[in-house]
Parts: sequence; C-alpha cells; structure tokens
Amino acid sequence: MCGIAGIARREPRGVDVTTLGRMAAAIRHRGPDGYGFLTGPHVGFAHVRLSIVDLAGGAQPIASEDGRVVVTYNGEVYDYRELTAELQARGHEFSTASDTEVLVHGWEEWGPGLFGRLNGQFAFALHDRATGEVILVRDRFGVRPLFYAMRGGDLLFASEAKALFASGEVEPAPDVEGLDDVFTFWGPRPPRTPFKDVMQVPPGHYAIWREGRLSVRPWYELSYREARVEPATAIHELEVLMRTSVALRLRADVPVGGYLSGGLDSSITCVLAAAASPKEFALRTFSVAFTDPQFDERAWQDEVAAELGTEHAVTVMRPGEIGSAFPHVVRHAETPLVRSAPVPMYLLARLTRERGIKVVLTGEGADELFLGYDIFKEVSVRLFCGRQPGSASRAALFDRVYEYLPGTKGGEFWRNFFLSAGPAGDPLFSHLPRFNLTSRIKDFYGAAMRDSLGRRDAMAELRDALPADFATWSPLNRAAYLEMTTLLSPYLLASQGDRMGMAHAVEARYPFLDHRLFEWTAALPTSSKLLGLKEKEILRRWARGIVPRRVVERGKQPYRAPDAPSFFGEHAPEWVEEIVEPSRVRDFGYFEPQAVEGLMRRARRGQVTGFRENQAIVAVLSTHLWHRSFFDRALPEPLSAEGADVLMQEAGALAAP
Repeated sequence: MCGIAGIARREPRGVDVTTLGRMAAAIRHRGPDGYGFLTGPHVGFAHVRLSIVDLAGGAQPIASEDGRVVVTYNGEVYDYRELTAELQARGHEFSTASDTEVLVHGWEEWGPGLFGRLNGQFAFALHDRATGEVILVRDRFGVRPLFYAMRGGDLLFASEAKALFASGEVEPAPDVEGLDDVFTFWGPRPPRTPFKDVMQVPPGHYAIWREGRLSVRPWYELSYREARVEPATAIHELEVLMRTSVALRLRADVPVGGYLSGGLDSSITCVLAAAASPKEFALRTFSVAFTDPQFDERAWQDEVAAELGTEHAVTVMRPGEIGSAFPHVVRHAETPLVRSAPVPMYLLARLTRERGIKVVLTGEGADELFLGYDIFKEVSVRLFCGRQPGSASRAALFDRVYEYLPGTKGGEFWRNFFLSAGPAGDPLFSHLPRFNLTSRIKDFYGAAMRDSLGRRDAMAELRDALPADFATWSPLNRAAYLEMTTLLSPYLLASQGDRMGMAHAVEARYPFLDHRLFEWTAALPTSSKLLGLKEKEILRRWARGIVPRRVVERGKQPYRAPDAPSFFGEHAPEWVEEIVEPSRVRDFGYFEPQAVEGLMRRARRGQVTGFRENQAIVAVLSTHLWHRSFFDRALPEPLSAEGADVLMQEAGALAAP
C-alpha cells in the first residue's frame, strides 16, 4: 500500500522533480518506507512506498522490460502470483517479485481487459509511451482513493487531494455541491469532492488522458440478479469463497493483523485468518473499547481473542480523546464529517502501527453483502406496515430493530419518522429516513450557502444517476446498491477506512469485498440474507461451525462513537470555542451564526441528545476545521531527488536541481 501522484502535460514543457517532490511529501504518511520519481517532457510520476510485498525489489515507479509502460500504484493485487505465471507463459520477463509489475505486463498483454482480471484493491496510473496516454484506474468498490484535476489540458492526480494542492498548480476552494452531498449522504458522491474542480475517479472506472483530453469510462458495474431459490450447495460455496478470500489477503512479506470488533464479521475474519496465517506471522488482533458502556464491546472482543489465543491489544476511548484527535482526523479525511466514528479508527491504526503491524484484515463489507444493517430491516418493516397503514402492532416492530439504543421511543414516534419518510415507489425509498435526517443539517446553512446552492436537489441528482435496471431489482437489493454506492465507498471505506489507516501507514484488507463473493451474494435470494428481522442469515448458518456460538447468536450492534459529548463538558478541547466563535462562523460562511450559537448553547448544557443535533454539531465543527486545514496553507518542503529509491528520467525531462 502506498501513495501516488503525478502530472501529465499537454505541451512538452516538462514535469519538475521539485513539484513531484512536494506532492510526494504531502502524502508521505501513506508510504514512509521509500519514494521514487519518473520525470519526462510530458509526464511525471511520484510514489511513496509502504513496503509489504517484495520488500527488497518492489520500489516504484516500475517500467516494463522495454520501458514502454510505467506504473505508479497504490494497492494490492492478491492474485498476482497466478497472473505473473500466466504472463511469463506468454513471454513477459519480470525483474521483481512484486504485484506491481503485473500491471505493466498485463497492460501490454490485455489493455483495459487487465482490470477485470485483478482481484484486489487498487488505484494506479499507467503511462503508455507508445500512445502517449496516461490511464488512471480505481478498484471495483472504491477501497483506494484517486483524485484528479484538469488545468489547461494538464492532468494532475494523487491519492489524496492535499497532494494536488502541494503541486502549487491547483488552488483549493470549496465546492458547495460537494459539501451539500456530505450533508445529505455522509460523503460526496463520485466524481464530486468537497473541493472545487477536484474530482475523483469513481469506483470501477478508469480515465484515459491523451493530448490534453480526459475521458472516464466504467469497467465494472454492480448488478443484482437475484435467484428465486437458494442453491443446495450454497453453504459449501460460501465456505470456499470465504476461506480463499482470506487466504489471498494474507499474502504479504510482513505480519498481518486483524481488527476485532467483537461482532460476527470481524470474528469470522480473524478466526479464518488465525487458522491460515503462517507460523512465523501468527495473527495479532486489535480492538477499540470505550469507557462509556453504551458503545463498548470489550467483553465480546476479549471472548473471541481468548478463543483464538491471539496477542491482543486494545485502545480505549477515554473522555477527551476523540475531541483532541478530531482536527487531525479531519485533515486526513479531507472532508467535513457528520459523525465522530472515524476518530477511534484513527487511534486504532496508531496503536496497530506502534505495535509493528502495517497490514490488517477487517470485516467491512459483510453488512452490505449480507443485509446486516438496520436500514435493511427498516425497509422490510416499512413495506410490511404499508400493507396495513393503520396497524400499531406492525409499527411497533421498529422497537425490535433498534432495541440496542437507549431511550428508544416506540410506536407513534417510529410511525411519524419512518412511515412518513416517503412512498414505496420512490427509488430512494430505503434510504429516505437516513437522507432526510442527515439533511436536517441544512437547517443551519448560512445565506451564502443557500444562495450558492439555489434549488439544487442532491437526492434528485441521485435518482437520475441510478442504473437502467435498478427498477427491476427487489426493494432489498435496491437498498443494498444504495448502501454500497452512497455510504460504503464515499464514507466507510474513505473517511473511516483508507484515510484513518493510511494516516499511520496501516493498510486494511477486506475479505468480504472480494468481487467473487459480492457477485455470489448478489445472486442469492434476499431471504437467504435477511429472514424476517434476522440479518445475515446464511452467514450465521455457516459461521456456527467457525466462531463461538454466543457471537453467532448475538444481535447486531452497529459501531458507534459519542458525538456531541466528545466536544463539550469537562474534557472539551480548547479549539472548539475558538472555532465556533460567532465572527468565525460568519467569516467561514457555511452556517448561520445565530443558529450555530443556539446549537452550541444546548451542547454546553448537555441538552443535545438526538441524532439531528448530534450530526449538526459534528458537521459544523468538522467543516470549520476542514476550511482552516485546507484554505490557510503553505506548500510542503519537497522530498529530494537525491534520496529517491527510483529516479527515472526520460529524454527531454527537466534535470533535477
């Protein structure tokens, strides 16, 4: 896992290695183990390395044997051994044992047909000198980020937007529609970002730049072709897919650890990983715990760790820790946030790295594939209630969905919130309660934000962008698609995943996001995944022989962290009052000062308890921190050409100073 950056120029005026050095310096946290450059009259690449596979020989950029194709790459191709053997049989010569080199030879052999052969998580840039093209590629589910900007026909790209700004050629400015996406969906919908004229390659897409023009095309699309009946061999097939997916993600020349939440998904992942790990790299596990018991799952984590006999480490969220770390988290996330949940993941990655582990397996993706989230139960209950609109007993089923929440209200409250959210015929039916609730943040918008957005409707834009066959899918599969595309990639894998891990150079790997497993689950009957109000039914059925029975049978407890209490009260961080001072709020211009001041008064009194105001608190604080981080800036000192592990210079390149 690494960080990448680069520039492609329409005119042959060269790419200065000092510019590349600044871009690399801005993302050095992603790759502290080495760095390298390619410079040429049209194209320059930068790479910072986190060495995991082929520690001695995998420095980048890497070129094909004849120098035609050069790559800078962030990610892992788990089936690289099989692809290497296939390419060698076709006459390609390899000079390293890394997964990176598969990309250059694979492009020579298959062109864009390469992408579908890759089992992995990746974002990379290829320079094909024969055609003059630069190709940007992002993995199927958006595990790894890839940002770009066009300036006068020149293409700039990077793993993080901060590297684009470090070039000195892209000026940071807010994009109000990107911000509006955050305050609707929790994250900006690709290709949009919170920065004006900075885009991201959407998951499962690639972009081709040539002679100053860029075109973006899909290479993988999510599809749900649901079978009527579960195959008789389903449990065996699930067993094979899970074990092979975990085994592939253990491929590394360094120890691999596991994140253990205490829930079903991470327990399965860690149990399988512990059994398949080589003796010299025995699995070590890591968890987040909370002093507040309503968020704490320590008993479950300890039970699974004891069952596995792993060396287990825990980072405990004590009062004040989330607030203290929040500015660093926003800086790495590069976006405003609506929840504090990324912060414990940031601190967990710090602990993991301190213990000498830089690769971990995690359970993300299971809820989206096996209908594990409460939002899927909501869909079923709302549709059930819709068939008898006046039934109080049916509406009471919402209490069972959210029985883990303290102070759950019940009956009339749920009827008003869920059953009036929107009609079943709306394509966004499943997600309207969440989108409507998050959109209440917009009640705090300032006049400038409102004027800039005009009549813009983020949800209408989403409806217009849905796949042509979306309406043919079942309601639960429509919900699964929306969860994959509006939450998993833009928020869970980005703000809560890649950015928090790579802030400390820790790579997360996701066995449940093997594309073979996704395609298999997408073809199952939804009743195999959600049976009544029992989520992940087939996964639980299989897991009874894999993980402790109590873990299999426990109800779903979503990962959460305290929001407003993290920023107010006895352990409130000093920066909070400074950043919400009314004149500051007015100068930033995103929110209405009087509305913010009223919200802050309630928070100081401990009166902020509902989801709406908790999200608004986090949104206001994070937006102001984000603004301060990216619009009051200085260019970083560049990494030097002299210290590079790789320095490729094409004819006509600007010489290193």
